[in-house]
Amino acid sequence: MLSRRFGHILDKPLAPLAKYIPLSPNAISIAGLIITAAAAFVIPYDLLTGGVLVAIGGLFDILDGFVARATGKRSSFGAFLDSTLDRYSDSLLIIGVSWYFYAANDITGVVISACALVGALVTSYARARAEGLGIECNVGILERPERVVIIAAGCVTGFLFAAIAIICVLGHITVIQRITHVYKRLRDKP
Repeated sequence: MLSRRFGHILDKPLAPLAKYIPLSPNAISIAGLIITAAAAFVIPYDLLTGGVLVAIGGLFDILDGFVARATGKRSSFGAFLDSTLDRYSDSLLIIGVSWYFYAANDITGVVISACALVGALVTSYARARAEGLGIECNVGILERPERVVIIAAGCVTGFLFAAIAIICVLGHITVIQRITHVYKRLRDKP
């Protein structure tokens, strides 16, 4: 939703800056994963620092695509790598959140985190599978950028339970939206 609305709005005005970024888009993707992994390990001990690291990792996720587009270094492998690393990032973040709830002896938070992880992974899988069938499927209320913003906000504000519950519910609603979208598209095909 956020990426559809604001995804490339800053590409043109910021394009001249891309040549000063010494890293390749793939290196930026890997750096983003490392920062996100650090966030996942920090969240159980320090929510505020974890939330800041989540936001920084999210910025790297935006930066890799921007640099790829602005420098003409887009590649099929780069898109594949970025998408794959995003799944690791999603998983690590939500496992970090689950770990936070486990350390607090909040079993409900652990269960909701597990359900949120399933929703996040199936959301991505539904899109990939639809695209494998030749159907564009970037529909739905909650995609990766929204998940990152919600987790970062939940960590920074201390409302992590509410954040993960929102991700859980909206993630599964997104899966239903994608299933419905693909069903309608396939039903309308001759």
